[in-house]
Amino acid sequence: MMMSRTMAAARVTRRGFATEKEIAMRISATKNIKKITSSMKMVSASKLRGDQNRLEISKIFCGWTSALEAPSTAFEDLGTLESLPEKKNVVVAITSDKGLCGGVNSAIARGLRTLVRKFDSADLSVVCVGEKGRSQMRRMIGKKLDTCYTELSLPFSFGLASAVASRVFDFEDIGAIHVAYNKFKSAIAYVPTLTTLSPFEDAGDNETLQTYEFDPPESKDAVLANLYEYYVASQIYYGMMEGATSEQSSRMQAMENASKNAGELIDKLTLLYNRARQARITTELIEIISGASALD
Repeated sequence: MMMSRTMAAARVTRRGFATEKEIAMRISATKNIKKITSSMKMVSASKLRGDQNRLEISKIFCGWTSALEAPSTAFEDLGTLESLPEKKNVVVAITSDKGLCGGVNSAIARGLRTLVRKFDSADLSVVCVGEKGRSQMRRMIGKKLDTCYTELSLPFSFGLASAVASRVFDFEDIGAIHVAYNKFKSAIAYVPTLTTLSPFEDAGDNETLQTYEFDPPESKDAVLANLYEYYVASQIYYGMMEGATSEQSSRMQAMENASKNAGELIDKLTLLYNRARQARITTELIEIISGASALD
């Protein structure tokens, strides 16, 4: 019994002791990881420039929607949101299919979890774009998650935005459509945002486009209905462009941090390797000197 305990203790001690060879292998593996993260950073930087160009084009393409003044709320200010429409609320969540991009996807998922908990009694459904968002929202908001679009081709297109908008309009008695996305600020900053798109009004004080005349007048309802669908598709497309740009900027920053951490780990492992090597050499010298002294 005593022997088995001694052997077990020896195995535990051996397991926690790193030899020179093991340290060298860790250094080599960490260097390979650093090469990968550095390459991914450069690829993300290149893709970021392309996404920024597409974002600027989308701002021009969707510029007409600014006249409708859709209210936007940063996720950190969701506490100031007092209520949701009594009718059906549909949230389109823009996330990514790929990971290794910091907290862009978890920020959207956590924000929607806060929204669902605050308005638990509201009739709310979520349409998700992106695999990473789907996997997190399935755990966080459960049955509120209705539809998911995954394995999408990049860059996002207006055709995809139109398909998502078409699915949104399959819901009946819609009170408001919300688009949740990461708003790009700079290469190191983005803001999770919720934009609310209320249905157009064809009469009353809040009548949409009340300064315009329709010819023939009876076509007004059909024109506003078609225009609202195009308006929603345009906002979803704009959210996709903002989200894609934020994703690449966050991935570039994450890979830069990973490369920096790998470099620091390599320095620490190199120091540990040199100490182990020096200890081995010192031990061998002591053994040689001790053997020579014994012969004398």
